Amino acid sequence: MLNIVTYGDPVLTEKAQEISAFDHDLEKIVIDMQDAMKRDHGIGLAAPQVGISKRLFLVGLDDERLRIFVNPRIVAMSKETNEYEEGCLSFPGLYFTVVRPSAIDIEAFDIKGKPFRISADGLLARVIQHEYDHLDGILFIDRVSPAKRRRALAHYSRMLNM
Repeated sequence: MLNIVTYGDPVLTEKAQEISAFDHDLEKIVIDMQDAMKRDHGIGLAAPQVGISKRLFLVGLDDERLRIFVNPRIVAMSKETNEYEEGCLSFPGLYFTVVRPSAIDIEAFDIKGKPFRISADGLLARVIQHEYDHLDGILFIDRVSPAKRRRALAHYSRMLNM
């Protein structure tokens, strides 16, 4: 069973490593990540969030099947942006309005190593971008102003000490 790592764990700020083997071990990681995501009521989860420095994330919106992205690359982003409140399983209880491109195109591999490309907008595009950031060691608090980030981290620290 995998547990979600929280802010302060160094794996969250490291660039994750490419996956080279599409094997049983990868399938097991995906199953364990899916269990962790469901247990903590998430709609997306990146491997670094469970302490695994690999370029892998899952997206599981309520009305869609689970999407698995291995070694993803965002290849296009819209100039149009939107604001939306985001949370993060690695920052339980912390939410911020984050500005992101409204639509993206992403290329990745599925769990069997087959390449695919999708265009996404709305919530799907936002979740993909949030999880993709984790693969590069970027946290959603890095997407807000420095003043908001300082207040957020102070608030988060107080929450942990309660």
